[in-house]
Amino acid sequence: MKIKTRQELEAKRAEYAASLKTQKKQILICAGTGCVAGGSLNIYARLQEILKERGIKCSLVLEKEPHEESVGLKKSGCHGFCEMVPLLRIEPAGLLYIKVKVEDCEEIIEESIINDRVIERLVYHDQEGKAYEKQEEIPFYKQQTRVALEDCGRINAESIKEYIAVGGYSAVAKALFDMTPQQIVDEISEASLRGRGGGGFPTGRKWAQVLAQDSEIKYVVCNGDEGDPGAFMDRSMMEGDPHRVIEGMLIAGIATGAHYGYIYVRAEYPLAVERLQTAIQKAEEKGLLGKNILNSGFDFDLKISQGAGAFVCGEGSALTASIEGNRGMPRTKPPRTVDKGLWAKPTVLNNVETYANVPKIILEGHEWFRTIGTEGSPGTKTFSLTGSIENTGLIEVPMGTTLREIIYDIGGGLKNGSEFKAVQIGGPSGGCLTEKHLDEPLDFDSVKKFGAIVGSGGLVVMNVDTCMVEVARFFMSFTQRESCGKCTPCREGTKRMLEILEKIVAGKGEMEDLERLEELAEMVKNMSLCGLGKSAPLPVLSTIRMFRDEYVEHIVDKKCVSHTCKAMQNYYINPDKCKGCTKCARNCPVSAISGEKKAPHVIDNAKCIKCGSCKDNCSFDAIEIR
Repeated sequence: MKIKTRQELEAKRAEYAASLKTQKKQILICAGTGCVAGGSLNIYARLQEILKERGIKCSLVLEKEPHEESVGLKKSGCHGFCEMVPLLRIEPAGLLYIKVKVEDCEEIIEESIINDRVIERLVYHDQEGKAYEKQEEIPFYKQQTRVALEDCGRINAESIKEYIAVGGYSAVAKALFDMTPQQIVDEISEASLRGRGGGGFPTGRKWAQVLAQDSEIKYVVCNGDEGDPGAFMDRSMMEGDPHRVIEGMLIAGIATGAHYGYIYVRAEYPLAVERLQTAIQKAEEKGLLGKNILNSGFDFDLKISQGAGAFVCGEGSALTASIEGNRGMPRTKPPRTVDKGLWAKPTVLNNVETYANVPKIILEGHEWFRTIGTEGSPGTKTFSLTGSIENTGLIEVPMGTTLREIIYDIGGGLKNGSEFKAVQIGGPSGGCLTEKHLDEPLDFDSVKKFGAIVGSGGLVVMNVDTCMVEVARFFMSFTQRESCGKCTPCREGTKRMLEILEKIVAGKGEMEDLERLEELAEMVKNMSLCGLGKSAPLPVLSTIRMFRDEYVEHIVDKKCVSHTCKAMQNYYINPDKCKGCTKCARNCPVSAISGEKKAPHVIDNAKCIKCGSCKDNCSFDAIEIR
């Protein structure tokens, strides 16, 4: 049934909120990609079975008759604490259970749903053994400020009714009836919302440029082509709160006079595509997308366009070319996307997180938004925290939060208490920050001073056992492979840079190679056509600047201290540990190991091919890498 007016929307909101209140307890199963891979849907199915067996009324969706008490069982979006999946939250107690298994379901229903007791073994315990029952008390969550992720993990990710019940689409109603397009643009401009996709371009300025265009046809495009290795911020938002993204896009359409929208999502995100398709369908059924929305006279149609996984399609002009059915390749600018974007029409192009911030700004106002973050970068930023860190996951913190706070207060420090070395920020097109940057604020302007970018928000934490030359080689391999090949500086320059890096990690580097690398990097950065090429050399430049001694060690000493680079590994048998069992010799494919039975063996490194078979087969931990 369509909601035809603003008054009907508010009436439905009251109805859905009342229905939500009849769910005296709610079980929210994390149904983001990570938890689904960990078996959360099996847990969901088993809980449903147990509730039915116990005769407990279970509500999978909001009931039409909101008078009968029930237990709400929901597939929510990502809770963020990915290190502890599968996750299960119980409301209104605010309990968070971690690493839940199907066999825990009986106990969860019996203890926490029927008898209101906490299952101690399922709650989070820190390294000192302290238990945290409530989600908000866990250090991982306590240090965060959630705006874009506000409802992710707290409502049914597949329910438009629950989204409306907690205030969804009220910002659209305000934009349609209480504000002019110019006032909307001014609100976003005064909030100083900067694009969260990496560039940090002022969103209000972009919207103002499209509003000023005299064109009957305009477009609103959402960039959901998240291609950075280790990044999953946008994916989690699309999976966990798709209506919030849609609402942000709808407001952008109202503000700029655009009546058509596209969400560009990579096909490798099937769950995000599925949730967005469901959300669009439900919004159309409710009359919140399509013709004459809320009887305002405003029309807005929204479609999904799936990308084939090309990293370069995260660049605006390549993305619009892909939507048009052409090969995703960037073009020269001007004209900019705001002038001639999709099908050569004025186009608003922002990423998922940017749109997710819009509804709250419209409702709360720019002054509220500017109370969070820094003067030049207000608001929050989501980050995916991965690598050698105790608590991996999805976080959202105020702009200006320091690396130390993120890594040690939220992330719980490095795994096994190892020593911090660096963090790769901004993905393969970002740069490295080191220990001396731990107390620097993370915002768009501050990070640039150190030759890095915030990017979309990927943070890969590395410990002292990481080889920074190999890190540079890995990211250069990725960007070189993902180069579309249109411009010579990027196509040829990244290839030459990769060849030099591969030469260095193979133990064949020369000191002249460092000078060549830096020259090539500057050329690629300054002369490439699009943002991919311009930022591709950043990992190389930052690692050379911060860890030049490691490059020199690889080239001059032919040595990799972290023992990462295989060509520089030397296998050695510790005679004090070797029992002479001959197992290593029997498994060596090139007969590089010799020795008598029950006597220490020796490896001939001239023959050794560094396959590691001896180390894998040694039962006495006698094989060492030097």
